[in-house]
Amino acid sequence: VSRTWKVLAEDEVLWYRLCQQEGYLLDTSISDHSSWKLALKSCRARERALTTNWKNRIGAVSQLQYELGKVLCDVHSWDGVVIAGYTSGEVRLWDTRTWDYTAPILEAVHGPGDAGPQPHVSFVRINSSLAVAAYEDGTISVWSLLLGQEPIHHYQHNQRVQALALASEGATVATASGFQVKVESPNDKGVWQTAGSFDIQKLVNFLHVIPGVTGNPVAVAAAEDIVYLLKAEDPVKILHSVYGQPVTCLDVSAHEAAFGVKTFGWLLNEPNQILLYNLETSQCLRKMGNSMGDFTCVNLQNSPPNMLVAGNKDRRVRVFDLRRSQALCSLYAHHLGVTAVQMDDWKVVSGGEEGLVCVWDQRMGTKLWEMHARHPVRHVWFDSHSLITANVPEEKGPRGAPDDDFATHRKHRGTIYAYEFSVDQLAVESVLPICRSSYDEATGYNYNIGLTVPYDNI
Repeated sequence: VSRTWKVLAEDEVLWYRLCQQEGYLLDTSISDHSSWKLALKSCRARERALTTNWKNRIGAVSQLQYELGKVLCDVHSWDGVVIAGYTSGEVRLWDTRTWDYTAPILEAVHGPGDAGPQPHVSFVRINSSLAVAAYEDGTISVWSLLLGQEPIHHYQHNQRVQALALASEGATVATASGFQVKVESPNDKGVWQTAGSFDIQKLVNFLHVIPGVTGNPVAVAAAEDIVYLLKAEDPVKILHSVYGQPVTCLDVSAHEAAFGVKTFGWLLNEPNQILLYNLETSQCLRKMGNSMGDFTCVNLQNSPPNMLVAGNKDRRVRVFDLRRSQALCSLYAHHLGVTAVQMDDWKVVSGGEEGLVCVWDQRMGTKLWEMHARHPVRHVWFDSHSLITANVPEEKGPRGAPDDDFATHRKHRGTIYAYEFSVDQLAVESVLPICRSSYDEATGYNYNIGLTVPYDNI
């Protein structure tokens, strides 16, 4: 009706600000797009399409396999890059952001007498710049993702490593072996050194490096029923200790630590809980939950602000608001207990001991879909458009398999799956191999995946 109002309503600065307020295209300037109204429209449409694809399991799934690795030992991922360690002693990388990427094998340090079989890999971790692996013989190797396949740092523990932690950004590695915790990081000149070495009275079960710490690195370690705060060049500080109440899981964010505590039932008024501590003041902020089962996994670092998700042996996944003690929602998820969880503002992804990966709509409390593989789910990671899950076998040396066998039978190996839900990235090559096959098969079910060439009835 009014031309003046129309001009004002089409103003580029107005639409640019709206776009930024909604969290889209934050690193662009106003001159990068000719029409910010269209840019906001397309961003919203893409987000809606992604949510629909997640809910209906529309996308591409690929299996990351490495036959020569024998049995899978540990898996970790960061921003779509997956690292896997195997019983053959090899460490392998995949970049799931590009489908035609050939994964390098990270080479271990070989001594002069290392002619025999390599030790198994115990733990692997990865962040934006580093990859770390700990081996059964207590060796730790650190690789730079920018410099190639040779380790840039290498150190040794006398005993087997029980826990390995890598800072989510930066270059800090923490390892626990026996009663000792070591924290290693490079100095100003880039030379790696031991930033801190701590002697602890008990064996460490869980270890994390606190993200976003400037100066001396800080680690949190849970050893049986004590939680320690370990700061380089400072004495060991006890964050939490109650005799006879072991810690069953641990996660940290920049300012807080959350861990599950197991009580032994003679205190009927105090069942198993998750405790939230402030790392600066060492105060217990909140006690959450009252479950008869042990809390087996907790995710604080990747959860939305003031939220936390935890999995329990009683087969339930619980979402907590850190400002309340009761669970916001409790999802009856798995048959044998929950092993891995992650959430965002509308969904929860959980993995179970029986091999199921479930995706939940958090607000509705309903299961959207599930996928099953043979072994327990030990790793779950997702971002807006992709999901990575890993089923790691408990049995590292399957019975009946000869030691000199070239490759272990597929059912014993363990599996890593990468799902891609983004419409932009659903290239022809990324369709399931079975769906790319010729028309020799009879009929096939398309698993809700939009096929480039649908099956025909022949």
